[in-house]
Amino acid sequence: MFTGIIQELGTVARVERAKGLARLSLHAPQTASRVRRLDSLAVNGVCLSVVSVRQGMIVCEVISETQQLTTLGRLRAHDRVHLEPSLTLLDRLNGHMVFGHVDGVGTVVKRRQLAGELVLEIRTPPHIRHLIVPKGPITVDGVSLTVGRTVTRSTFTVHLIPETLRQTALACRAVGHRVNLEADYIAKLIWQFLRTC
Repeated sequence: MFTGIIQELGTVARVERAKGLARLSLHAPQTASRVRRLDSLAVNGVCLSVVSVRQGMIVCEVISETQQLTTLGRLRAHDRVHLEPSLTLLDRLNGHMVFGHVDGVGTVVKRRQLAGELVLEIRTPPHIRHLIVPKGPITVDGVSLTVGRTVTRSTFTVHLIPETLRQTALACRAVGHRVNLEADYIAKLIWQFLRTC
């Protein structure tokens, strides 16, 4: 389990692909000092298992299905990635409940720079649109955010404060950029309950 509060911006050092498997080598000294082999690690919002840790480098493996259902299959060397180690029982619960199970991939369709904030408008996959509500939580590339007031049948907005832009790579998400989306877990539970009643 995660919170969506990014702990470090890592850098993809190398991507090795063979037989449907992608092996990601991530340069992330801070995170490498906190995780061990087989720990869970959120990479751009996707929960992966740590395969090895050595000298500031973390290696994770990404199976074919995860590559197809998230943006991790598009990662290349030198890309910046959001990293968050899994919670311990002693951690504070900031952000919101995030599980690293991506529900769909959205696309940035508009960027607006306003006084003191950057507004991103993101096109939503139809199968998760009903889970996104104004002022509700949403995870975008692993970052815990609040949905803005503007939610349409196909898009929603998020408003990014300067500190979020400094601590994450969301400032670099240009129009056309694809992002991993995880809807609020409580909304998913309620929807599932209502469907089975």
